[in-house]
Amino acid sequence: MVHLTSEEKNCITTIWSKVQVDQTGGEALGRMLVVYPWTTRFFGSFGDLSSPGAVMSNSKVQAHGAKVLTSFGEAVKHLDNLKGTYAKLSELHCDKLHVDPENFKMLGNIIVICLAEHFGKDFTPECQVAWQKLVAGVAHALAHKYH
Repeated sequence: MVHLTSEEKNCITTIWSKVQVDQTGGEALGRMLVVYPWTTRFFGSFGDLSSPGAVMSNSKVQAHGAKVLTSFGEAVKHLDNLKGTYAKLSELHCDKLHVDPENFKMLGNIIVICLAEHFGKDFTPECQVAWQKLVAGVAHALAHKYH
């Protein structure tokens, strides 16, 4: 369980209210596929992922990234119950998709990078602490079925 102070929760919800899910989600997933190219093996049906440009402009990457970040929004709504919120997704990613749980950590860190880029000075070091806690909590919740 992640312990977030009321100030941290406020920072998370304030930033989240300004996130453009389609843009940021696609960017985050795309960056993960570019920076960690071995993760593309989970997206064989997405077509051309042969170069950074191909990945970042791939409509299926953009759409799935938006779906992932929309799901991440559930964490923001349920900050005190991440494990319950992600129980079904944990089962899906473990039992059916066989996703390496390290990927959840990598994507979480990339989401933080994207938020920092998009929000600049509004994404203060204190705000980053809150978001790092949140993405770690989400990664842990998604990896729960693996344990």
